Amino acid sequence: MAGRIQAKLWEVALDQHGYVTSADARALGINVVELGKLAYRRQLERVGYGVYRFPQLPVDEFDAHMLATLWAGSRGVLSHDTALELYELCDINPDKIHITVPGRYQPRRRGGELYVVHREDLGSEQVRRFENIPIVTAITAIDQGIRSGVPSYLLRQAVQAARTRGLVPREAEADLVRRIEERP
Repeated sequence: MAGRIQAKLWEVALDQHGYVTSADARALGINVVELGKLAYRRQLERVGYGVYRFPQLPVDEFDAHMLATLWAGSRGVLSHDTALELYELCDINPDKIHITVPGRYQPRRRGGELYVVHREDLGSEQVRRFENIPIVTAITAIDQGIRSGVPSYLLRQAVQAARTRGLVPREAEADLVRRIEERP
């Protein structure tokens, strides 16, 4: 039985950079107590509240980003400076991972000091997946950068790069440039 449970969780972990959550277990019909048992047997590592990782899977460059979204109860979306960095739109280098959670959601978990948590209700058209991690679209990331005070020269870089790569339509480009130039 433990082997079947582990196999089901493994399949989820393959799509989540090695991570599984209590919510994933429940969705599979697995009692969350089984996660603790697997952790006790060192088949899983507990890395946060309700978040576990299979140590057999190699850590990759996006590990911390996936963990950030799962830390927020799977409600987190990579955003702001982090999205600009991952899309390689400008020369931004954030100190912490930026995530956006729904406006009224208040994650109360240890580990939040590792992240910059923004609150905003995002529409489904504003979110996509990057390396199977939820992330805001390029247009949304630039818009967030305008509102959060990212330096104008970086935002101009981001708009140009996004336009060149077809991530921003011409009409949206003009609006973003205008808003960047109108900032104080």
